[in-house]
Amino acid sequence: MVYYLTYTLLGIILLPGIFLAIWAQFKVTSTYNKTRTYMPTSTDKTADVIAREILDKNGLHNIELTHVDGELTDHYHPKKGYIALSDASYGQHSIAAISIAAHEVGHAIQRKEGHFATRLREFLVPFMRISDVLLWPLVVIGLIFNIGASFNSLIGNIFMWSGVAFFGLAALFSLVTLPTELDASKRALQQLEKGGYLLTKEELSDAKSMLTAAALTYIASLLVAILNFARFLLTILILRNEDR
Repeated sequence: MVYYLTYTLLGIILLPGIFLAIWAQFKVTSTYNKTRTYMPTSTDKTADVIAREILDKNGLHNIELTHVDGELTDHYHPKKGYIALSDASYGQHSIAAISIAAHEVGHAIQRKEGHFATRLREFLVPFMRISDVLLWPLVVIGLIFNIGASFNSLIGNIFMWSGVAFFGLAALFSLVTLPTELDASKRALQQLEKGGYLLTKEELSDAKSMLTAAALTYIASLLVAILNFARFLLTILILRNEDR
């Protein structure tokens, strides 16, 4: 109960991250709604056609382009070697659709060129899946063993600090994801600018605005992950100090 109350009260340190996340989501939504209204753009090519051309120009003929249901469900699957474009992107001419498609292609180019942050992120993905399953069970078991033991239980501390490590892993994953996403957006803009797709300067500026707004969500995720790690660590340190 004491742990729960302390952890809940320390939730206040998450507020900056939460506010940034809300603002970032608003920015993405408003920018996305604005840029998807351009129908069509100066180019007569749809997002999937442009994505295919960029892939081929970069020697990525083996990457398959597929269609996935939904909106903003676009993604690149490095292991299976495909890019899935959502209903709002596949076959569409809007700046939003083209920007998102080019961004996903940017990820494929990263992998081909061995981008360090991208490789590190892929390496961490399996550990993140394990973390999602084990994090809270480890914490709870650790606390159970430490109840009445003034946080001196060897087994309890092993479990508890393993939980702390997983919180830290989540922060590290967000830290690695940020430069990965920023670099993919940078590559997307470069490909659109030099690809000869007849986009105007204003449209390229709008594409940059769309991708910049999306980057804000990753910045917010990183801040929340760091603050959540700090919140959990402070909770343990405060309780350890009170038990002594």
